Amino acid sequence: MTILQVASLLIVLAGAFGAINYLFLKLPSSIGILVVALLASLAVMGVDLVFPEMGAAGAIRSIVNDIEFSNALLEGMLGLLLFAGALHVKVSDLRKQAWVVLLMATLGVAISTAIIGYGFSWLTGMPLIVALVFGALITPTDPVAVLGVLREANLRKSLETKIAGESLFNDGVAYVVFLIIVGIAFPSGDHPAMGAMGAIKLFVQEAIGGAILGAFLGYLVFQIMKRIDDYSLEVLLSLGLAFGGYQLAVALHMSGPIMAVVAGLFIGDVGMKHGMSEQTRLYLNKFWELIDEILNAILFLLIGIEVFAVTFDINAIWGGILCIALALFARAAAVTIPLLLLKPFRTFTSDVIPIMTWGGLKGGISVALALTLPDNEWKPIILTATYTVVIFSIIVQGLTIAPLANRLGRAPDLL
Repeated sequence: MTILQVASLLIVLAGAFGAINYLFLKLPSSIGILVVALLASLAVMGVDLVFPEMGAAGAIRSIVNDIEFSNALLEGMLGLLLFAGALHVKVSDLRKQAWVVLLMATLGVAISTAIIGYGFSWLTGMPLIVALVFGALITPTDPVAVLGVLREANLRKSLETKIAGESLFNDGVAYVVFLIIVGIAFPSGDHPAMGAMGAIKLFVQEAIGGAILGAFLGYLVFQIMKRIDDYSLEVLLSLGLAFGGYQLAVALHMSGPIMAVVAGLFIGDVGMKHGMSEQTRLYLNKFWELIDEILNAILFLLIGIEVFAVTFDINAIWGGILCIALALFARAAAVTIPLLLLKPFRTFTSDVIPIMTWGGLKGGISVALALTLPDNEWKPIILTATYTVVIFSIIVQGLTIAPLANRLGRAPDLL
């Protein structure tokens, strides 16, 4: 299929499944589309088991493989989604939670990767270094899933900023950790092995370089916007910043996700305050809200149909189910330890740890990273476990985070 045919099919399916959800299931939009897509995919696989001569599952699996989920997300949609999400996070709010976000996006990532890696190695018997690859790819909380759910959960501002800020930054950090561990576990031309100095250099180049590039490009576009009063042109400039900046970061071997987040924060805060008219702010917000909604719908649709890429081996499925508990335990540790370190200097309400633990959703980034792994004997198990954790996280955790917040009483806002 051509790119245009694939895009047309995805848009049609996202619209159709969204309508089914709106009329019948009435779940939050993105989660509802994922549920409908997953049920439809499982139904097709069930029909294929009963009537194998139809070959329906094989035909759809071929289409799913043609879509190349990893490339579609990591090299296409992710920059736009992160830029759109960052536009609505205020730097002043993020500054108040800076130490929480920093510790959770660094120390928290390391803690979670280690716990999941050791636990997964014990559960499956795979080599520790390979299990740590799974730990690195399943650790990041997906900003797309998190920000989509936060809109529905109506959490208090300080808690929402902690969760959103961490999710926007920890995927970039976790991706660098993933590259380092993959280079050790599966050295190749795409993932070369590296020593300690190489790992430090890669981290600085990817994470710090991506942040500097995002700030520079955001400032450059802001200066141009200040001199223009044409909302359609300014919206186009923001789109060029998100698209072009992400691709430039990839070409320079810097973190595209971190670039998109920093640029989005700059335009959404400084740019909107000092570089735009009221009309431009209105159109820019509405444009990126629409982009966010459409791409979210397509992404969650893709996650639902990626079930065709999963190996349905009973041992792998049981391993995936056990990994749900393992991932939640690791997430609780990744939240609790940084907060305990900050406790002598700050006051946290009693609901912060449970809500941040349960609200740390996994998503498409984890699936995309699992699909990029080189073919080996452990990849089917890793992919099945990843998909199982992601589906549970989005559907179960995503639908229950708001009731959990209500049950805990929505403690008063604290810094």
